[in-house]
Amino acid sequence: MVQDFFGAENPFDWDEKLWFADKSAEVPSANIIENEKEFKLELSAPGFEKKDFKIEVEDGILNISAEKKDEKEEEKDDYRRKEFSYSSIRRSFILPESITEESIDAKYEKGLLKLVLPKKALAEGKAKKSISVG
Repeated sequence: MVQDFFGAENPFDWDEKLWFADKSAEVPSANIIENEKEFKLELSAPGFEKKDFKIEVEDGILNISAEKKDEKEEEKDDYRRKEFSYSSIRRSFILPESITEESIDAKYEKGLLKLVLPKKALAEGKAKKSISVG
């Protein structure tokens, strides 16, 4: 149905080589669900917190990223231990023109980032007009 409406290309198509030359970020799995009113986008992102996410729309492209840095240091009389970790995810989607970018909503719970991308209201059809051939 999506391909029929938008043509051969997926409206949420993305090219990993184009967007992520730096391979240090993981590309999370995503589900895209469409109905008449909206698209729902779900990204698997366990281990992050709401504050870790950065979601932006620029030039019709939805960019989602998250970074998490963790550092622990422990000092005792006879030793010192320092541990750190870093993880990040990134994914971009080319949005179809039917999306109302200003109304995109995002929620994060239980390792799943959920975005609702509402579609623009379809213009009501104009009255039928007959045109005579002269």
